[in-house]
Amino acid sequence: MFRRIGKVVVRHPVWTIVAWLIAAVAIVATAPSLPSNSDESSFLPKSYESIKAADLQERAFPSAFTPSAIALYQRADGGRLTADDKKDVARITTELGAKHIDQVQKVVPGQPSEDGKYTLTLVQMDSKNAGQPVQADAAKVLRDDVKQLAKGTDLEVRLGGSAAQALDQQDSSKRGEALIGIGTFVIILVTLLIIFRAPILAFLPLITIGLVSAIANGLISYATKLFDLQANSSVSSILIVVLFGVGTDYFLFLMFRYRERLRAGDEPKEAMINAVGRVGEAIASAAGAVIIAFLALVLSTLGFLKQMGPALAIAVSVTLVAGLTLIPAVVSLIGPKVFWPSKSWQREPANARFAALGRGVRRRPALAAAASGLVLLVLSLGTLGYKATFDLASGSMPKTKESMVVQDEMQKAYSAGAAAPTDVYLSSADGKPLDQAGFDAYARKLGAVDGVASARMSQVNKAGTTADFTVTLKYEASTDKAIDAVGRVRDVAHDNAPQGTEALVGGMSSIYKDIDSAVNHDYRTVFPVAAVLIMVILGLLLRSVVAPWYLIASVGLGFGSTLGATVWIFQDAQNKPGLMFMLPVIMYLFVVAIGTDYNILMIARLREEAREGRDPREAAGMALRHAGPTVAAAGFILAATFATMMLAGNSLLTEMGFAVSFGIAVAAFVMAMFFTPSLTALIGHAAWWPGHADRAEPGAGTDGPSPAADEYQAAGRPG
Repeated sequence: MFRRIGKVVVRHPVWTIVAWLIAAVAIVATAPSLPSNSDESSFLPKSYESIKAADLQERAFPSAFTPSAIALYQRADGGRLTADDKKDVARITTELGAKHIDQVQKVVPGQPSEDGKYTLTLVQMDSKNAGQPVQADAAKVLRDDVKQLAKGTDLEVRLGGSAAQALDQQDSSKRGEALIGIGTFVIILVTLLIIFRAPILAFLPLITIGLVSAIANGLISYATKLFDLQANSSVSSILIVVLFGVGTDYFLFLMFRYRERLRAGDEPKEAMINAVGRVGEAIASAAGAVIIAFLALVLSTLGFLKQMGPALAIAVSVTLVAGLTLIPAVVSLIGPKVFWPSKSWQREPANARFAALGRGVRRRPALAAAASGLVLLVLSLGTLGYKATFDLASGSMPKTKESMVVQDEMQKAYSAGAAAPTDVYLSSADGKPLDQAGFDAYARKLGAVDGVASARMSQVNKAGTTADFTVTLKYEASTDKAIDAVGRVRDVAHDNAPQGTEALVGGMSSIYKDIDSAVNHDYRTVFPVAAVLIMVILGLLLRSVVAPWYLIASVGLGFGSTLGATVWIFQDAQNKPGLMFMLPVIMYLFVVAIGTDYNILMIARLREEAREGRDPREAAGMALRHAGPTVAAAGFILAATFATMMLAGNSLLTEMGFAVSFGIAVAAFVMAMFFTPSLTALIGHAAWWPGHADRAEPGAGTDGPSPAADEYQAAGRPG
């Protein structure tokens, strides 16, 4: 099939390129804009308690005051606020409300801090647009206006709260995307120049993948709107890396094989047809594993991951089609001039390092398997100390951003949980008014919970059927202590709810508690489903039941070693409370799915060498010699492009960038180079049971003679 695709594309390269250009123009011109949502509650389905509580609040207290933005005031000299300062704050609050800024519903004064050094202005916005870009725009206007109104006073004022965090996150994301894009471009360009010493070949994947990126983004926008998925600004940064990193991988897989066929004496167009025919199955299987793993995220309960999965699957699908059609068409049109001015493509290099590695694996496969396996196992021990953190806002931007400074200052000046109090809603089950005689006792029981700073009954709805108890925790909303405390609040609230009533606990800590439960659900669902589906792909590719088991086990070890190393470096060494909560899910998918690419390429080449008549150990050594340079180059570029995410300046993308780049390096340079070929050599023909995929097939060799045998003889057959 892949040889037929190669023939069609190579014989009609101009029409293939024109078809891609028409598709790009049509999709980009008509695609809707990609929405973005930074509201954590939108990540959860309606069945979770925190979301039920939020819905109840909207019904029972439609005019309830929930600040979306908080202006924090302090004197420039750091002293206590004077009477004149308080008058200035009152004036600013009044004038700010009189401006009638879009999305702003109420502007009211807040409580001063106990030490008298801080006070607040609280701004309520339209709850229907929480987390949407329009509220980030409103926060920008508020921030500019409040600073302008404070000019000429002794006050310093900063704007924080969820809307301001959305604004700062948006700005940080744009900066991060620019740095990631530039870093990715430079790394790919420089690395390809070093590998091929050919400027056309270095720029070619960047240009073609740029076209692919435009189409993929358009299709993702269509899918997001069609299926009403949640979007998040972090997806754009990840998408850049996936498109250029994975796209360059497939480009390298194809170009290394194209160069090999030219060296074997194929006519240029026939060389490209043979290259697509020989490596197309490996590319399609590798992409299939990635697509399946990403689509497994559809089973996630988190809206953010539900949207990320299909988005990345679409991106990889478009990249796969481009790798099998667009790139072969462009290269076949240019011909061997694509390698200009280098002449090295005309002769086979000695590949001394990879030949030596291949001989080492062939001679001592047990030692190679044990040593590489031990490295992975030791690094995996770090997973035992893994802890999660749920502060997505501070994880998505530097601590120096204004909204983060406000958050930190408020934790010092007020109760740590004051910025995001917990609400317990007690409602009548039969629609009759509540008996308010027991409210004080109920509030005292809530206030006595370990981790609660205070609890009080704050309001009852007009019908008297729902009461709101405001519970202030001792800890900042996203910390483990706050999440544990809100769990205890839930237990007390439920257990002590009077007969005929129901208690629901809402607020940010409650949302984080539910996100924790949702992530644990994803671990139990997404992980095994993705693993099973990848094993099916491997089984279909290799026609084997045995090989997929140890291949997926090796990738699992790669995941464990990656998470363990990330825990040691970012959590333990830097004394952080934990890693971002969605990191293991994302890491699992990238490391398992993309890491499988290199295993597939290596095992496919090993099978090809075995079909030339070599025994399992000899085939493993030859596979490492010939596929090793491709895996090394592709692994380095992909790991380096993911490492550019560390330039974004926020902990989420820094942790993600390190973890995925480290995992890909492990997959390429430990698993694919040593663990997989050495295990396959040890298991021998049994690795392909119940089929005989490693045996020569009648009629094989239609793609032209393989140079492998001559090269192996030239290298010297070790005794």
